[in-house]
Amino acid sequence: MAVVAAGTATVALAAKDGAPAPVSAFVPIEQVGKNVVTPKVGKNGAGGVFTVDCGTNENGKFSADNPVAQPGLRHGAQHVHDFVGNVSISAESTDESLLDAETTCRNGDRSSYFWPVVRINPKANPSSVGSSPDKIKETGPGEVACPGVAERLPAVPQRVRDEVTRNLQLLSQQLKEANDRVSRNENPGDPNFVNNAVLGPLRSKRVATLDRIAIAIGRSARKPNLTSLADCDVRFGHGGHGGGHNGHSNGPRKFAAQGSAQQEQDAATPTIKCPSVRGALPGVPDQAIDEVDRNLALLDKQIAEANQRLVTSKGQGGANFVDNAILGPLKDKRVATLDRIAIAIGRNAEKPQGLERLAKCGLNEGDEGGNENNGGNNNGNNGNNNGGNNNGGATTTTAAPPPLAAPTGRNLELVGNNGKIVRPAEVKIEYRGNATSKVTAMPQFLKMVTGDAKPTSRGPANARATWTCGGFEDRLSDKYVVCPNGSKVMRVHDFPGCWDGQNADSANHRDHVRFADKQTGACPQGFKAIPQLRISISYNISRDVQQKGQYQLDAFPEENHNPFSDHNDFANVNSEQTMAKIVKCVNDGRKCS
Repeated sequence: MAVVAAGTATVALAAKDGAPAPVSAFVPIEQVGKNVVTPKVGKNGAGGVFTVDCGTNENGKFSADNPVAQPGLRHGAQHVHDFVGNVSISAESTDESLLDAETTCRNGDRSSYFWPVVRINPKANPSSVGSSPDKIKETGPGEVACPGVAERLPAVPQRVRDEVTRNLQLLSQQLKEANDRVSRNENPGDPNFVNNAVLGPLRSKRVATLDRIAIAIGRSARKPNLTSLADCDVRFGHGGHGGGHNGHSNGPRKFAAQGSAQQEQDAATPTIKCPSVRGALPGVPDQAIDEVDRNLALLDKQIAEANQRLVTSKGQGGANFVDNAILGPLKDKRVATLDRIAIAIGRNAEKPQGLERLAKCGLNEGDEGGNENNGGNNNGNNGNNNGGNNNGGATTTTAAPPPLAAPTGRNLELVGNNGKIVRPAEVKIEYRGNATSKVTAMPQFLKMVTGDAKPTSRGPANARATWTCGGFEDRLSDKYVVCPNGSKVMRVHDFPGCWDGQNADSANHRDHVRFADKQTGACPQGFKAIPQLRISISYNISRDVQQKGQYQLDAFPEENHNPFSDHNDFANVNSEQTMAKIVKCVNDGRKCS
């Protein structure tokens, strides 16, 4: 599906301070012209469609994490996502930790598909054209946050430990300089200033520094791919916004023993947070690199299994269920794995002492002070962080930033995203062909985003019109839609269908993939066609609510529910066998499921 330009929604269509989007942000679907162009499949093209049923998030996996665009930053999206597919995925997930997870997909697809939730906000709808002044000014200049690096590294060889540490320190310094510039608020009238003058140069510096880290490790061990950790963002709404948890509890918060099953199902999905192991290790002797890496991967897998259990056991047991059934067994597994790491290092160097102190984990629910795993945050300055937030450039060099609020309450309010979440009535996941050529398999762990969560500050170049109604899929709107009686509100997310043939991700999560030509369907030169992912989400929203403009998209706070900020994220964890089936079906021109 290709879309002819559908207009340029702007911040003028946004809401203010969690209020509903204004009337001007809604349009009857009949007033949207037909703008969807579907190129005709040629004789060398691939016209098949492979459909996957992953449900409609019946497990209630809601999270403000974005493990594709913001790996390692918990609650980094600042809005809540629906997740289908992989049950274990969280901000801390690694490729390897996703492989053995359970999935909601009926064909066993362990990929992760996730998008911002839709809510119904019963407040009276404003008749004005938008918010003024915008919320960015109200919340201040914001703060730059970057994916953690030290937490994503493999075992660091002994001979390059100092070199890696120096580059981790450099990442911290680069971030500090970026935050200093943002705090000066040099050009508050230009919404693109931070993106163009701060985040762009910061990404370039991080790409070079991450490459030096990878090259250093690669001299003695397998070279890691750190590309996905380059992109940073500005976050707003720390601490108290949206009813987040600001307290400093002395342990993981328990699930309530009482309350309705629906309340439990609609609760924010907590995730497991464990102390840093990588940051606490000394340089690893060459002879122990492979064994230590295997055990570090095992620690990641253990956390993923515990995260999965948190989702699948919602509502089970009493107040101590999480401690006894999840955190306790996890600690026992980690003790054994940490002991194996210490023994492996000790065969050829001084055996590290006290790793068992890193075995106990807690829950991530927004309380920075809530677990003993917050014992340090030196960001890689000395390589011996005994705490659980050694981000190697994810925060400032001296102290952790104010925490982002966690989703709370039955409706998961977060940073102005108010109202009751609407569960999808239907989610259709399709892998589609290409009009001009056969498709080749997606690489496993390919990451993609479609749309742009921040068109206000980044501009509309990557934003996409997604809104339509059932029976009107020949047109897509960049505004919320009002549908005829009996027609469902829909969002149609088309992902890029062309791949560079080499990279599973890129520094901005976009450069390794491209959209096919809108008119011909051909991929750009140097790119090859892959099964093109389309996710169509349908909602039963009453016409009265639509006409009053009372449904809205969860969004970053500075977007204020802008309908043009709609987006979707994907991590491919299909097995090679399943992907081969998808490719064959699509290339054969069949319809499969």
